[in-house]
Amino acid sequence: MVKSYRHAFLNPAMADQFDKVAVAKAYARWAPVYDFVFGAVFERGRQAAIAAAERIGGRILEVGVGTGLSLPGYSAANRLVGVDLSAPMLRKAKVRVAEHRLGNIDGLAVMDAQHLGFAEAAFDVVVAQYVITAVPDPEATLDEFARVTKPGGEIVLVNHLGAETGLRAVCEKSFAPLARRLGWRPEFGWQRLAKWATRHGGIELIERREMPPLGHFSLIRFARKSKTN
Repeated sequence: MVKSYRHAFLNPAMADQFDKVAVAKAYARWAPVYDFVFGAVFERGRQAAIAAAERIGGRILEVGVGTGLSLPGYSAANRLVGVDLSAPMLRKAKVRVAEHRLGNIDGLAVMDAQHLGFAEAAFDVVVAQYVITAVPDPEATLDEFARVTKPGGEIVLVNHLGAETGLRAVCEKSFAPLARRLGWRPEFGWQRLAKWATRHGGIELIERREMPPLGHFSLIRFARKSKTN
């Protein structure tokens, strides 16, 4: 049976328009129709993230698990924990776990991605799909992902990365109002991730690959360096 956890939310960063309260409210509104609206659109990225996590296997944390669309795709040999800021989304995830009889799900928790309630090096893989541009402080959140990842493990991200120039940049600018309603930063670019990895020092990029549709999303894999490196 899936365990249920609660984590006390800290005060949101009031200076940031992407505060946690606003994001939680946005996804509470989307929860009833999320699978129908976004299931097919995000399918390729979702499958790529699962495949990347399966290369490492073991204990996997999925941050922003939402309605649990990814959960049936993981091998039964792996142990999964899913966390999300949205309780309504997690309620749907728990129904999915029960319907698919997923015995490898160790827990589904309401939790703030920037303040994960897990010990250091608790997971072999941390997966975050369409999450990192929807948190108030992406760099602090990535630091937290790295903290709970074992040395030799991986952080697997699937996310939109904003184009700096060209037609896609124009299209993204026009899409910005809707993106912000979903809690995304359409202007979030690759360089921000690259600067974080350099500053952190214990992380190295091992893959960056554009994903459908039309390369609007990217799969990014970071390895947590072993202590001997």
